[in-house]
Amino acid sequence: MSSDRPAPAGATFSAILTLPFGGLGVYADRRCILELVFLPPGTRALAPDTPLAERAATQLLAWLDDPDRPFDLPLAERGTPFQRRVWTAISAIPRGTHRTYGEIAGGMNSAARAVGQACGANPFPIVVPCHRVVAAGGGLGGFANSTGGYLLDTKRWLLQFEAGR
Repeated sequence: MSSDRPAPAGATFSAILTLPFGGLGVYADRRCILELVFLPPGTRALAPDTPLAERAATQLLAWLDDPDRPFDLPLAERGTPFQRRVWTAISAIPRGTHRTYGEIAGGMNSAARAVGQACGANPFPIVVPCHRVVAAGGGLGGFANSTGGYLLDTKRWLLQFEAGR
């Protein structure tokens, strides 16, 4: 991770990918990926406008063919120290498996709700696979600060996709 600049309010995407579950917007500057944003199904694609956005698009599309392929993208330094610890823990969850919010919280001497909030604040979904964190008892929990709609459908798709590979 490199800078601490979030995507500016009202910024246009550097690229929008059309993926099986919907759109994925990429905010990038010349040095780092600032944010990845899930967009509703039917969102129109936008060709990458920078070499880094092209690199991100290439890696994200390659992930569909091989979800074990590691990402090699410069990510902006984002989040609080606690959020970054949660994102590091999430990044260690192997593809095809999941952990509960409570399991991650227990390893950090924290609360499941705090882990859920950190997951919701994750600016780099898929690269930092927050979809692999689920509720106790087998429920999906929330996703990207939502408890329904296309975002929960996206989480469901991501989990099924990775489990079936």
